[in-house]
Amino acid sequence: MSTHPFTLGSRLALAAASFAILAACNPTEPAKPAEPAVVAKAYDDAAWPAAPAADTAALGFTAEGLAALDARMAKSVDDQDVAGMVYILGKGGDIAAFGAHGIQSGDPKTGTPITKDSLFRIYSMSKPITGVAMMQLYEKGLWQMDDPVSKHVPELAGLQVLTWKDGKPVMKDGKPVLAAASHEPTMKELMSHTGGFGYGLSGDDPVNTAFRDTGVLASANLEEMIGKIKDIPLIYDPGTRWYYSVSVDIQGYIVQKLSGQKFGDYLKANIFTPLGMNDTSFFVTDATKPRFTDVYHWDKDKSALVANVDRPDRPGFDNPARLESGGGGLVSSTHDYARFAQMFLNKGTLGGNQVIKPETVELMRTNAIGDLRLYSDGTTANPGLPGVGFGMDFAVYDDTSVTGQPYGKGTHYWGGAAGTWFWIDPANDLFFVGMIQSMGGARPDAMNYRNESAKLVYGALATAAAAPAAPADAAKPTTTP
Repeated sequence: MSTHPFTLGSRLALAAASFAILAACNPTEPAKPAEPAVVAKAYDDAAWPAAPAADTAALGFTAEGLAALDARMAKSVDDQDVAGMVYILGKGGDIAAFGAHGIQSGDPKTGTPITKDSLFRIYSMSKPITGVAMMQLYEKGLWQMDDPVSKHVPELAGLQVLTWKDGKPVMKDGKPVLAAASHEPTMKELMSHTGGFGYGLSGDDPVNTAFRDTGVLASANLEEMIGKIKDIPLIYDPGTRWYYSVSVDIQGYIVQKLSGQKFGDYLKANIFTPLGMNDTSFFVTDATKPRFTDVYHWDKDKSALVANVDRPDRPGFDNPARLESGGGGLVSSTHDYARFAQMFLNKGTLGGNQVIKPETVELMRTNAIGDLRLYSDGTTANPGLPGVGFGMDFAVYDDTSVTGQPYGKGTHYWGGAAGTWFWIDPANDLFFVGMIQSMGGARPDAMNYRNESAKLVYGALATAAAAPAAPADAAKPTTTP
């Protein structure tokens, strides 16, 4: 017989009483609801986008509207507005339309057919990509908006400014009369084309002439480019005008300097690889060159499209040693740029990789120039649209009540010198990318790709307020504004 003071029954009774006391002191918490299952998005697959969704109506588009969009794009190729084109329309994290028409290279009627994988010179559509690189470094605290540019590029300290009278630069003894700037250009002004720098793309004033004469954009590398810019005055006093400029090429140099990496290497490691933009680079390789599109222009004498010849004053796109121009040097595919656009709709993240923070995305697409007006959309000159501002390296539809355009508020956009164009509309969770290669003159009455594509895209939205059905002649070109 056990000599222990407690019997088995008493020990069980004591344990039960102790448990009751503990339960009273620590009431059982209600079961937590199960974590919601993570729903995989189409764009989580690195191969996305490859084809339109099976149910485009679920994305909010009418079949008739998307058919009208595709028909208009095909007609622009048939009319020889361009030799070939690829376009893509995304909404709600999926693809509503992805089309390709025409010729990629060679004879504009019988050459190599264009494909959805063709590669394009995106020229100034490189700028928003450079802007993302800059903002990554901004997030790390490596620069501030109010920093003078010369803090990071000492060579650009003390730049003087052209003086103007009656819309013309003041000259004396054949030289421009210069004045001290009211302040040194700031980083915010550099990011928004209000720093007063020139470019050389147009204009016969002394600043733009100097950009062309010294071959700034034909420099062998970014260091040589800065060495040329430092000897050219500003065209306008910083902060007083929006002027399309070399600012984004300077940004590329700053990314290289602050990161300690070659600019192209930085972009690949921090933007292209995380976003799955594997076809985007400053040059084409032997493997990718067969997909590289030719550039064409309309020959008035021949009344036909003809292929452009490569520029003899700088290395071609097949030369890895060419200038890594943050303002206009990249080659990309429609697939890659669609992923870049979707990243912005996702507020900085794609496929589980965050390249910039949501608050940085908002900063980039917030008007930074107040009431100043743009005079270009990156592709063509314009008088400066009301309600359109400029954020960090792209334009922003800031006040849609006065724009007369169908875009949602906050839509950000830009274009490239060879006609490429895009817009990202967060209000409608929508993006559009159009890829063409046209430079040096277009056919009279050619399609205005940006304006007409926007009308067709928003007209195709089933949610558009009482949107009329597309008329039978919707595919006819309209007069370019």
